[in-house]
Amino acid sequence: VRWMMYWIVFALFMATETFTDLLISWFPFYYEVKMAFVLWLLSPYTRGASLLYRRFVHPTLARKEKDIDTFLVRTRERGYETMLHFGKRGLNLAATAAVQAAAKSQGALAGRLRSFSMQDLRSIPDE
Repeated sequence: VRWMMYWIVFALFMATETFTDLLISWFPFYYEVKMAFVLWLLSPYTRGASLLYRRFVHPTLARKEKDIDTFLVRTRERGYETMLHFGKRGLNLAATAAVQAAAKSQGALAGRLRSFSMQDLRSIPDE
């Protein structure tokens, strides 16, 4: 559980770090403070990640739990519908390509056989 809390808080930190690096990286000792913050999150003595998770992340997730569940159900349904749509489309494209290839090869074979005269066909040994 401790590591789960750490990785969730660390992931949120990394997401916000993208913007903060652009805005405040020019402050003196910015990178040192950032490194100290990560060590504070990771330290078993300070339990910074657990503190932040229990104080901020968990209450927010608990308040938004119904919205998150609804979003996940809707995403699963849309994903299934999208998979079916693209699966049908892919099968239709494959079937069309197979029919076209068969038609072209049949036409090529018929053209090749027409080019033979009856004399040429009689000279082929029976096997």
